[in-house]
Formats: sequence, structure tokens, C-alpha cells
Amino acid sequence: MQDDKNLSKIKIEDQEIINNKELSMTEAMIPVLILMGLLAYNIFFADGAWFGDYSNQYILLIGGVISAIVGFLNKVSINTMISEVWENWKSVFVPIMILFLVGALAGTWLVSGIIPAMVYYGLQVLSPEIFLPASVIIAAIISIATGSSWTTSATVGIALVGIGSALGIPTGMIAGAVISGAYFGDKMSPLSDTTNLAPAMAGTDLFTHIKYMSYTTVPTIIVTLIVFAFLSTTIDTTGSADISGLLATIKSTFNITPWLFAVPVAVIAMILLKTKPLIALGVGVLLAGVFALVFQSDVLSTLSDSSFKALMSSVLTDTQIQTDDAKLTELFSAGGMNGMIWTIFLIICAMVFGGIMDAIGALAKITKSLLSVASSVFGLFASTVVSCLGLNLIASDQYLAIVIPGKMFKKAYEDKGLAPENLSRTLEDSGTVTSALIPWNTCGAYQSSVLGVDVADYFMYAIFNWLSPFTTLLFAALNIKIRQLVKK
Repeated sequence: MQDDKNLSKIKIEDQEIINNKELSMTEAMIPVLILMGLLAYNIFFADGAWFGDYSNQYILLIGGVISAIVGFLNKVSINTMISEVWENWKSVFVPIMILFLVGALAGTWLVSGIIPAMVYYGLQVLSPEIFLPASVIIAAIISIATGSSWTTSATVGIALVGIGSALGIPTGMIAGAVISGAYFGDKMSPLSDTTNLAPAMAGTDLFTHIKYMSYTTVPTIIVTLIVFAFLSTTIDTTGSADISGLLATIKSTFNITPWLFAVPVAVIAMILLKTKPLIALGVGVLLAGVFALVFQSDVLSTLSDSSFKALMSSVLTDTQIQTDDAKLTELFSAGGMNGMIWTIFLIICAMVFGGIMDAIGALAKITKSLLSVASSVFGLFASTVVSCLGLNLIASDQYLAIVIPGKMFKKAYEDKGLAPENLSRTLEDSGTVTSALIPWNTCGAYQSSVLGVDVADYFMYAIFNWLSPFTTLLFAALNIKIRQLVKK
């Protein structure tokens, strides 16, 4: 879930999907094919640095320009395009603010000793043999309680990546386990905005949607846990002697005390009490600053001649704590708000491309074309899945990947005599969870930045996320739990 977009979500839900009858399917696909071609070239032939560090951002802007040219040729006004881009930008304003705060949170939680304390105690509790499945379960519990995969990654996710890295577990595996658990909880939590949005679009109620979604979601998470349990047996991790050395280094560098956990407990408690994430994360940053002054004065003195300067540096720019262990020195680093600029620029560029594609009517054209080939029940489910996946790729936003197919396919499900919960489940199984698998999608960009792991590294290990669409298609193909409006 993209945290706390509830206000903008309502606008997206009520937004009219632009239908441009003059636009052909070929014209609608031109910007998509060029975008995919440029991204593929950048990844496979230019090592991701065709235009420097901001290659994907520039490619998305090029895609936006191509879309605008197609729009001009089909008599779409510049004002219409700008208006749609502006609406998209407004919808991601809160998530961008959250990203800045998450950067500040990571820096202050590092210098205050909160993250080192999580790693210190976690190393003693979570053994390599159970770490990956335990990470899935922990992330799932937090995400169900908070209704937010974003909050889960920004709190326990960061800690689990730190603990697992110290144990010698590949970060891609850890991030995949965290994201799998976080998105399971996000889907099944009544507090999640996507879990509320999907049934609203399909025309069913929240708890019918959650109950019906459990038929595909529970088997998928069970398979995910089994795979991670097996992966745990194949990992060559560090031995107990190395872990003892890591514990001693952490203890000598930081003032480790259980009191440090008061800050993350307070943040999670505020989120459970439905405090706005901006407020909860902001309080987390302020409390961490106070705890840094109280518990880690020695650490602050090594970073700057002024404790205030050291704290502000942790909030705004790069911070690295030097230790006697190279692995821990690499682990105990944070980019502050500055570390989030790359991701924020990516989100802004993605919203430009998605907004112009919507403005010229390309999104509606592509979705309608998929709908036209859905002659069978399975074909209808498959078209819905492809539509959700395609919109996550093109529009770069999971909300649009739920709203547009929801509006377009609702009547088709009714005409087939299918209950609306079939549609709402399919929207979540393919729209919500796959957003984290796309680097330029707002969710993929967020998860990658917060956890410090590239999407390419965690993609294959985010088992729950890519397995969910296959599960929903399998149920459709075998006619399992496909509820009808009228018994035939």
C-alpha cells in the first residue's frame, strides 16, 4: 500500500477514465513499446547507466514526450495533459513527504542506536535456520495490524535486513521475505486502503472481499513459507564465532539498551491508533534525536564537533558509523533525506508518463482491447490480470491498476453472471501485489529505497507477489471458488 493516500485515493476513485475514440490501438501502444524498448536497452546493454544515475527517470520523461506527440496528433489539448499530470502529482504528494521522513528516520534511528540495538538483540534471537520464514511471519503480522506494507518495510523491514545481513544472508532473500509478508498483511488487513478500494470498485463489501480473497491468498502464503523454509537450508551463513564478534563490535560502538525500543514501539502504537503516518514518522524522528543525545553522545561526537550538526546531518545527508568490522561499517550507514531524491525523482517522472497516457486515452484503449478478447470466464480473469499488470507497468501506480480495470471490467463480470468479489479478488491478486516488482512503480521505487535492495535483487524472492497472479488464474482455470450471481 502507498501509505496514507486516502484523500487522493478518493479523487482517483471518482476520476473519469478518459476515452479517446479517435485513438487507435497502434497509436496507444507506440509510447508503451518505445518505453519498454528504451528500458530494456538501458538494463541489458547499458548496465543501467545509459543517461547516468537517473537513466530510468529520463527514459520515463522521453516516454511522456512520445505520448504527448501521439496526443497532439489526435487533437488532445496540452491543458488536458497538464491537468492529468498535475492530478497524478497531487496524488503522490503525501507519499513523497513520507519518503523524505523515512530517509530522516533511517538516519536518526542509526545515530540514536535504535537500528544497531535491533540488530544486536535480533542476532541473539533469530537464527539463520528460521530467519527467512520468521521474517515473512513478522512482516505479515505488522502489516495486518497497521494495514500498510510501506510502514512495515520502514520499521521492522529495515531491522530485518540489518539482522539478516549480519548473519550472512543475501539481502535479496531478506527483502523478498519482508515484502512477501508485508503484502500478504496489506491484502488481508481491513485497515489497508487498497483492500477497501478493490471491493468499492467491484461493487462488493469489504469483509466479503477479504473472506473470498483468503481462498487464493492463504495457499499462496503457505507455498511462500515452504519455499523460504527450504531456502534457509541452502544458505551458507556466518558461524557463531563471527556473530559473537559482531555482537562485541556493536556493543563497543554504541550504548545498547532495551530503552531504545521505546521509539519504534511508540511509532507502531501511533500507527495502530490510526495516527497519520506523516505525524507518526515525524514523531519517530524527533524522539530518535532526543534518544541520540541521551544515549549516544560519544557516537555524535565522532561524527561532528557539534551534536546538533551531527543530528541534522543524519536527517539530511549521508551518515556512516565507523566500526572495527567492515561488514558493520557498511551496514551502519544511511542517506537521510538526500538518499530519497533518486526515488522521488523516479516517482515524479513516472507520474508524468502515466498522466499523459491517461490524458490521451491510451490507458482506456489498451484496457478495452483486453476486454474485447475476453470471451470465456477464464479469458475474462486473464484479461483482468494482464490489465492490472500492464497498468502497473505503464501508469506506475497501484491505485490506477485497481481503479481502471475495476471500472472497465465490472459490467463484463456481471454479464458473465459472476459475483463482484471475483473481480475484487483478481484486482488485488494482480494489481496490489505486483506493484512492488516494478522498479519505476511508486511501490517498487519505495521498497527498493527503504530496504536498500534493488528490485532486480529481490524480484525472484518476492515469491508471494509474483505467485499471486498465477494462483488466481489457476483457480479460474480449474473453476475453484468462482462464485456466481445466479445458480445455473
